[in-house]
Amino acid sequence: MFDALRVRKGLSLIELVVTMAILGILAAGVIPLTRMTAQRTKEIELRRNLRTIRLAIDDYKRKFDKMPDGPLKTGSGYPKDLQELLDGRDFGGATKGKIKFLRRKVYDPFHPPESENDDMWGWNLRSSVDKPDSTTWGKEDVFDAYSMSEGTALDGKTKYSDW
Repeated sequence: MFDALRVRKGLSLIELVVTMAILGILAAGVIPLTRMTAQRTKEIELRRNLRTIRLAIDDYKRKFDKMPDGPLKTGSGYPKDLQELLDGRDFGGATKGKIKFLRRKVYDPFHPPESENDDMWGWNLRSSVDKPDSTTWGKEDVFDAYSMSEGTALDGKTKYSDW
């Protein structure tokens, strides 16, 4: 009886079909999870990048409001563009030289810029004189940044552009 088991080599067709069916079921379950994980990762990056840009804009405004009156204190107090957050600005007073508010360009993960020369870094922008629901940037200054993506978040309710 043991001799018959030793002689048999390989897999039967039924064993092979059952194994392939099990692998197919497992693969069908894993693929949607990997897609969802990739989208969740981009959502986390979008939240982090929006927080970084908005904090930089708020810090810029706070620094502007604290600066002494004089020839340097002109405008609304918000940066004229995103590049000014990166390059920095001289606020005069006790701080000599330029103060920078960002270390690097911060991009929208769902809508990266088409070229390195994109002055909005892939974001939609609002100025301080634009209406809150405006979809065009007046280019007076940068009051807020929001995503260009019209996609819907994993919660199924909110759009990325509303974050």
